This record gives sequence, C-alpha cells and structure tokens, in this order.
Amino acid sequence: MLGLYYRIWVDFIKRVKSQPANKHNWEARAFISMTMAMAMNFVLIMTILEGPILHLYFYKIEFIYLPLRISNTLNYILLFILPCAAANYLLIFRNSRYKKLLVRYPYYNGKLFIAYFLISMLLPIVLLLIAIIFFSY
Repeated sequence: MLGLYYRIWVDFIKRVKSQPANKHNWEARAFISMTMAMAMNFVLIMTILEGPILHLYFYKIEFIYLPLRISNTLNYILLFILPCAAANYLLIFRNSRYKKLLVRYPYYNGKLFIAYFLISMLLPIVLLLIAIIFFSY
C-alpha cells in the first residue's frame, strides 16, 4: 500500500516540477494538493466507519465554548488535515526523501495523481448523491 502512495507522489512531483509556473513553489503546491485529497479520503473512511458500520461517533473533539462553525472547522483541521499533512511531511519531505523516491519509482505523466485526485474529490459527492436518491424517506 505504501508503494502506491509513493508512486502517486512521484508521479505528481515530476508533473508539478515539469511546469515552469511551479518552478519556485512546487513543494507547497504538491503538499497542499495531496494533503487535501488525502483528507477527503480520510473523511470518507471515517464517515463510513462511524455511520453504517459501527453506529458509533467517536472521532470528534468537542469545543463547547466555540460557535458551531468554528468548532467544525477546528475539528476538520485537527482530525483530518493535520494527520495527513504530518504523514506527507514525514514520508515525503522530511530529509528530502522525495529525491530518493524520484529515482526509484516511474513517471506516469501525471495520470496516476490526476486519477487519485479526481476520485478523492468526486467519490464522496457521488456517494452522497446516491444516498440521497436511494435512501431518502
């Protein structure tokens, strides 16, 4: 599973670095894009686990003294974005590990990352629409 993660990262890094507009900020763009895609996948997995499978909502931090919108935003950042960002930093960017990975894994012309990103962003929306259409009362 980690091999696929590295392949997607290498494909994305090589694609981002090949574009002249990203010459000076490719690391930030790659880091943010991949973190957002991973966070969406994490949200989807936790939603499926907590709802239909376990019927138990355990992955939440209560900020009872904050307004609901701010509380939800902090929850999303702390529980979904930060773990993904930490994983990306530790596995890819720490000690410039991506340089070793760029030599080790092939380049798929950005297609592997594009497929991953689109699936990550669209799958939750498609599943939500299916649930609304087929399971609404």
